[in-house]
Amino acid sequence: MRLIWVAALLAGPVAGPVAAQEVPQFVEETAAAGLAHQFSGEWEYMVGGGVAAFDCNADALPDLALAGGTAPAALMVNQSTAGALGFAPVDSGIEMEGVTGAYPIDIDSDGITDLVLLRVGENVVMRGLGDCRFERANEAWGFDGGDAWSTAFAAMWEEGAAWPTLAIGNYINQREEAYPWGSCTANWLHRPEGTGFGAPVELKPSHCALSMLFTDWNGSGKKALRVSNDREYYEGGQEQMWHLEPGQPPRLYTPDEGWKRLRIWGMGIASTDLDADGYPEFYLTSMADNKLQRLVTPGPDALPDYTDIAWARGVTAHRPFMGEDLRPSTGWHAQFADVNNDARADLFVAKGNVWEMPDFAMADPNNLLLQGADGVFVESADKAGVASTQASRGGAVVDLNGDGALDLVVVNRNGPVQVWRNTGPVGNWLAVDLRQPGPNPTGIGAWVEVRTGDHLQRHEITSGGGHVSGIWGPQHFGLGAATEAEVRVIWPDGRVSDWQRVAANAVATVTP
Repeated sequence: MRLIWVAALLAGPVAGPVAAQEVPQFVEETAAAGLAHQFSGEWEYMVGGGVAAFDCNADALPDLALAGGTAPAALMVNQSTAGALGFAPVDSGIEMEGVTGAYPIDIDSDGITDLVLLRVGENVVMRGLGDCRFERANEAWGFDGGDAWSTAFAAMWEEGAAWPTLAIGNYINQREEAYPWGSCTANWLHRPEGTGFGAPVELKPSHCALSMLFTDWNGSGKKALRVSNDREYYEGGQEQMWHLEPGQPPRLYTPDEGWKRLRIWGMGIASTDLDADGYPEFYLTSMADNKLQRLVTPGPDALPDYTDIAWARGVTAHRPFMGEDLRPSTGWHAQFADVNNDARADLFVAKGNVWEMPDFAMADPNNLLLQGADGVFVESADKAGVASTQASRGGAVVDLNGDGALDLVVVNRNGPVQVWRNTGPVGNWLAVDLRQPGPNPTGIGAWVEVRTGDHLQRHEITSGGGHVSGIWGPQHFGLGAATEAEVRVIWPDGRVSDWQRVAANAVATVTP
């Protein structure tokens, strides 16, 4: 493995160790940052409302592509400094209506990030031209965008493929007589064919997907597709996981293989390896029934048998934690991220009533759950200053100004996008940027391991999950008081690099 240092700390040394009880302070800078945008719409936009965070102009700061619903989507170029966030809208080519979500990915492996725009109507892949400009590529790449209400996305590179496999999740089929109940449009799998995509394969049965994620759930080196479904609008459905073998049609995991039926109002998926045992845990957002799933018997030949540890870990987040509205919560976007850089993953959950549903909370604050040394999470959104009660949907926990502290952007339905700057205190950090020649240049499907002393962190590089929102860029790790760390990468083809020692408070580009 070769290690190339590409960015140093921008704002001087970061504070030392962070106590488990120490909560970073966030300052909302929406107005001052010039982030004036809104995701709007009624029935067909009660779900969706995503953001893609990625660097479109090579200045090492993530820019933001924002879904607009009935309003045009927008690209906001990042002009932030260490002491203040700032954004400016640009004419990029993505300004179209009907966009529910956006995911960044380098589809053609040319080193320039592309975008997949999920829409009510035809989905569109936008080829990156550089300098934050994009052009429609559906025809050039043979991508059939269909005509549906699309609300979920995931991507991976199958073994030996030059182009990625894209999964698109669809919601209610408005054209069927069963509308609105029991009328879910089939999901689609877009596999590569030549220098583009073949005809989409329908993933049936489909049960109104709101989140998807390709993941090596059992450490076998093979990816499966997890799908989280909204039980409000299906009959007889459940959460799903699909086998994907090269050259074979996809097939569902079955009860005979250990898959247990789970029915929730599935909204979003977040994953990370919380206990660094080599197997990811999965957080599933829902309405009053959020789950944190751990594999019962880990191993490459394991059955997909999961147990729920949300209560034991303090992440049920099933009711508003403040205010007088005690009705059940509605969770959407979820993301594991170390917001205080103490070397333990924290959890952000965006909350918001679907559409004045009387049985669920209207004043439903977002969650920021900080993980303690004992592995139990503690609600801290109010103390941190991010407990918005807008009708939140998508979001991103990402370092917007390059100071090593993760900031927060949230898309709200029929309300302004909000952004908060993390002012600390935070510990030391490391960002790991994977680069490899040829297809899949950023190593989607790889595992990054970071070791400080006897403490190990592991994270799978994925494209998808959350709720219609994706991040494309270096992987952030908190280091606490450590001033250096060791890094190892398990590449998608199974190669395992040697451990390499790196300094804290910088971005390291790792190549095979």
